[in-house]
Amino acid sequence: MSVTITVPRDAVALGLGANKVARTLFAGAERRGLDVAIKRTGSRGLFWLEPMVEVETPEGRVAYGPVTPKDVDALLEAGITTGGEHALRLGDPEKIPYLARQQRLTFHRCGVVDPVSVEDYRAHGGYRGLEAALKTNAEGIVAEVRESGLRGRGGAGFPAGIKWNTVMLAEADQKYVVCNADEGDSGTFADRMMMEGDPFNLIEGMTIAGIATGATRGYIYLRSEYPQAFETLKEAIANGVKAGVLGDDVMGSGKAFHLDVRLGAGAYICGEETSLLESLEGRRGIVRAKPPIPALKGFLGRPTLVNNVMTFTAVPWILEHGAKAYADYGMGRSLGTLPIQLAGNIRHGGLIEVAFGITLREVIEDFGGGTRSGRPVRAVQVGGPLGAYFPDALLDTPLDYEAMAAKKGLVGHGGIVVFDDTVDMAKQARFAFEFCAAESCGKCTPCRIGATRGVETMDKVISGIRPDQNLKLVEDLCEVMTDGSLCAMGGLTPMPVMSAITHFPEDFRRAGDFPVAAE
Repeated sequence: MSVTITVPRDAVALGLGANKVARTLFAGAERRGLDVAIKRTGSRGLFWLEPMVEVETPEGRVAYGPVTPKDVDALLEAGITTGGEHALRLGDPEKIPYLARQQRLTFHRCGVVDPVSVEDYRAHGGYRGLEAALKTNAEGIVAEVRESGLRGRGGAGFPAGIKWNTVMLAEADQKYVVCNADEGDSGTFADRMMMEGDPFNLIEGMTIAGIATGATRGYIYLRSEYPQAFETLKEAIANGVKAGVLGDDVMGSGKAFHLDVRLGAGAYICGEETSLLESLEGRRGIVRAKPPIPALKGFLGRPTLVNNVMTFTAVPWILEHGAKAYADYGMGRSLGTLPIQLAGNIRHGGLIEVAFGITLREVIEDFGGGTRSGRPVRAVQVGGPLGAYFPDALLDTPLDYEAMAAKKGLVGHGGIVVFDDTVDMAKQARFAFEFCAAESCGKCTPCRIGATRGVETMDKVISGIRPDQNLKLVEDLCEVMTDGSLCAMGGLTPMPVMSAITHFPEDFRRAGDFPVAAE
């Protein structure tokens, strides 16, 4: 009887030698006369253990990791095919504390299924949400999404049900569903992990959205830096068409939904929905003025539902289990679960999915294991390069939209980047301006010029040139960018700058202890 051994094909695992591990495993088993099938899956998100290999035994899965090609012979000799003992043996992956403490609603299939197999997806509960959606009407689907409390996971946190309802009620000869998969925030990888490990979850969520809003065509706008995700999505979509879960007659319902993938050109600004639509239409990614909103006049001037990968992938679970079951997770107005990505100076980097309300300290210490360097945590940036820097005193803040906003921070896409006590926060503040200057679409003056002037002024502060006066100038500049920018690119750049100045003032005064340079 053949034994199945899973080896991840996630980009992180590939970068750590997963393909060579798979080849070495197969060759080693063949030499020993062992009947082994190598199954390629996504990652479970325990990146410090990648490549994490799992063997399917009669008692359940047994994990080993991190596995290198040099470990393969010893693992085979130890009886990996029957879950044998070895120094790399991790046991039941579901019982690894990092996984066991999570509430995986969206990511429960990642690292388990063959990403491009419709049959494997359905065998693990896939398409039950779409089946439930097809048994109700558009209003019923939208009501479930609205009552679940699902908010946009791309950063803005806008209630998904309101956006879906607006597109549903709009009248047009053609409507579109567009997935924003331009995951450009530093320290984020949840979208990529999902698209590489469980793409049919995204496909199913977008199909449900199409049926709910009356859209018959959808596009996944993918960042160009994700070649593995691009190939996986194309293969999954082609297999979905063959299986009848996409196309002119979705699951025999008589309803059509066609889906394509489009690659971006590497512009961070195209994570903003109107810039994304400009790019999708073949033009330079520049922010559009609103109104009109994309829900009424979006792609090619038609009503368009634009949501993030994590928003769409939450929908199948909601339709299968019901709005109340989803809303039972979380707190206040932040309901459901949040995929959190741990990166930076962290011992156990990876993805966790937990209900809203967990504190930053719990995430960093209980899941992340503290800093990789072993030094104290000094600053934590939440929400990407435009998110605030939090000091230790704010680490007991719950990850909740309103709680974070009350501390002048944001949840964003759930990315958390950790810094130890060697970080220079003045340089981090300068970087925020520098990043904005490089990535601005250039349409509005506060962002285009403000960010450039911000870099120049921060250079003076760092050099000790009249730090007090120049910090006041930075503060005034941040106010103009916040109030005058056309989109969040310029509007949020002041958040990391001002949080660094507010919480780490000593880093902006050190230069003043030295002789002042000539201006």
